Amino acid sequence: MQVNVAPEPFATARLDALPLDVDHAREMAAVLFDPALHEWTGGAPEDEDTLRARYERQSAGSPDPAELWWNWVLRVRADGCLAGYVQATVRGTRAEVAWVVGTRWQGRGYAKEAATGLVGHLLGTVSLRSVIAQIHPGHAASAAVASAAGLHPSGLWVDGEVRWRRDAVTGTGPAAPGPAGATSDPHIL
Repeated sequence: MQVNVAPEPFATARLDALPLDVDHAREMAAVLFDPALHEWTGGAPEDEDTLRARYERQSAGSPDPAELWWNWVLRVRADGCLAGYVQATVRGTRAEVAWVVGTRWQGRGYAKEAATGLVGHLLGTVSLRSVIAQIHPGHAASAAVASAAGLHPSGLWVDGEVRWRRDAVTGTGPAAPGPAGATSDPHIL
């Protein structure tokens, strides 16, 4: 059984990954309020109140004591603005990750930087053996981000998405069975 501990902040060259706080809801609602962000993952933009309620649930942690929900918002150091988020659902020695960068900040390499930083943080500072992500086969930008973070397509499909994987020892690895119903946004409630 894992203890539900809060995620540790981490930084990249241009970004600070800060543990999610309910107070981030107002700024993040504006960052995420573009229907185009939901093209590959489904759903729709959430208003501040809905996002605040989701952040309260996420911050409370998983109802499953064997699973950790770690969420970070991404602050661009140069201007102090939030630009997106990264997250990891940790179960045992494996983390399932996801990332989203707001439309206004896309095309600047922030998603690659954030995902690479997240994977490095998880494999370098936490006792994890593998990191996985589910990516829609038509989402070339997300596949490029996963590749930059050292993940490789495993050949396994989950809910119409390709599972990408990176193992701590080799940097790649065979597909491992994952939880049923895994999605590219591991813990939206």
